[in-house]
Amino acid sequence: MPKAKNGDAATVHYTGSLDDGTVFDSSKDREPLQFVIGEGKLIPGFEEAVIGMVPGDTKTVTLSSDEAYGPHRGELTVQVEKKQFPPDIDPQVGQHLQIPQPGGEVVNVRVTGLDDASVTLDANHPLAGKDLTFQIDLLKLK
Repeated sequence: MPKAKNGDAATVHYTGSLDDGTVFDSSKDREPLQFVIGEGKLIPGFEEAVIGMVPGDTKTVTLSSDEAYGPHRGELTVQVEKKQFPPDIDPQVGQHLQIPQPGGEVVNVRVTGLDDASVTLDANHPLAGKDLTFQIDLLKLK
């Protein structure tokens, strides 16, 4: 049976968890994930983990933050005065917001802190700086 390699279309089920065992994502209750190995559309360590597997294989792999969403970057966290928010937005910790930029692009941020005068916004991916463990079941290759 052929082993998975760059350029193959892979179909997998996966479960992703944190160091403490908390599951942050899983395809088990939905359609399996389909991707082409090597296209770079997934985190690098995930694609690398599938290489060499054959359909029917199950693998558990732990990825360092560098192989996943990268380190948490402090420069992507800013404190903004509450009065800069439109009156119809009441920021709450954990809330996700989209901040339009002058060039037209949009930056996705998460509210990570709040006090009477300011709001802390974090543009890092929520899993940045975390090591991730994936259980990967390779269902098929094309």
